[in-house]
Amino acid sequence: MLEGHTTYLGYEPYAMGREEKRAFLAGCLRELIAHHRENCPEYARLLEVLGYEDRAVMGLEELPFIPVQLFKEFELLSVPRENVVKTMKSSGTTGQKRSQVFLDRPTALAQSKCLAGIMASYVGKKRLPMLILDTELAKKDPRMFSARGAGIIGFSMFGRDVFFALDEKMGIRWDEMQEWLEKHKGERIILFGYTYMIWQYVVKALRKKGRCLGIEEGLLFHIGGWKKLQAESVSAEEYNASLREVCGDINVHNYYGMAEQLGSVFVECEEGHMHCSIFSDVIIRSPYDFKSRNLGEEGLVELLSVLPSSYPGHILLTEDWGRILGEDDCPCGRKGKYFQLLGRIKEAEVRGCSDTYGQ
Repeated sequence: MLEGHTTYLGYEPYAMGREEKRAFLAGCLRELIAHHRENCPEYARLLEVLGYEDRAVMGLEELPFIPVQLFKEFELLSVPRENVVKTMKSSGTTGQKRSQVFLDRPTALAQSKCLAGIMASYVGKKRLPMLILDTELAKKDPRMFSARGAGIIGFSMFGRDVFFALDEKMGIRWDEMQEWLEKHKGERIILFGYTYMIWQYVVKALRKKGRCLGIEEGLLFHIGGWKKLQAESVSAEEYNASLREVCGDINVHNYYGMAEQLGSVFVECEEGHMHCSIFSDVIIRSPYDFKSRNLGEEGLVELLSVLPSSYPGHILLTEDWGRILGEDDCPCGRKGKYFQLLGRIKEAEVRGCSDTYGQ
């Protein structure tokens, strides 16, 4: 019943203005709601409890959301289990329940293509030498893997001659990395890693040795929780400055995403704003009555995505706190909403890939 749903795969990710995008998203999401209601009994029961009825005219704020925590409590599928090609697990500390997300081939393909389109806006379509600031062990299990490994595998497709900077004991591979950097001297390089792990195992190690990688032109993308960095009183400004100090002439881009909505990531632009592509959107809701909040007002972050068809992860209320800063008018030139993350709600479980490593 989802024929034609993936026509969005050919769209430019930041080229659609507000009214056109709202109509486009509403159509896609209502189609997904009907699909998941028909094929996922648990989701159908939730809609019944919520009293959801599809109407001819509905705003995005009226569409039913579900809490992201449900994926830790239930196995939610909208396709036959034999169609599942990957089972995604969120990060989590020892003894903590982890979300399970079931991907069929069309969903996995849509996620990969949309992520590629989003990243092309920042790095271009040419594959560049890539330095992964992690260990290769993080991506070893191809079928049952965590958010950390999935992020590395997904991001690796944007690079060539991919090199892992850390060994299995999380130490820097000094000699091999120096050889790799010499090989690509003068080229534009992509770097990728998890926020706290870069700080702990790369920045601190390079500072201790008094070394700089000497990259002449680079783009560094990082993702993951900030809880440990906040505990060390490291601000985003200090983090970015420290990366440039030990890496060289690089632009630093934080980005936001979760295992339950892979592919529709929110990348920080050159102005320091997290951006929604046409494949996704953000709504801020009051924690008291769940009504949508206005521009600049703080609240719970709700994430919308057109990608999940094998599981009902299309409209999720997260445990993150944030505010929308504007729409269609960011100085970087990208259309769509842009927003700021302000942290996690009190008593929410820590689950960022960086924060959970080693706990």
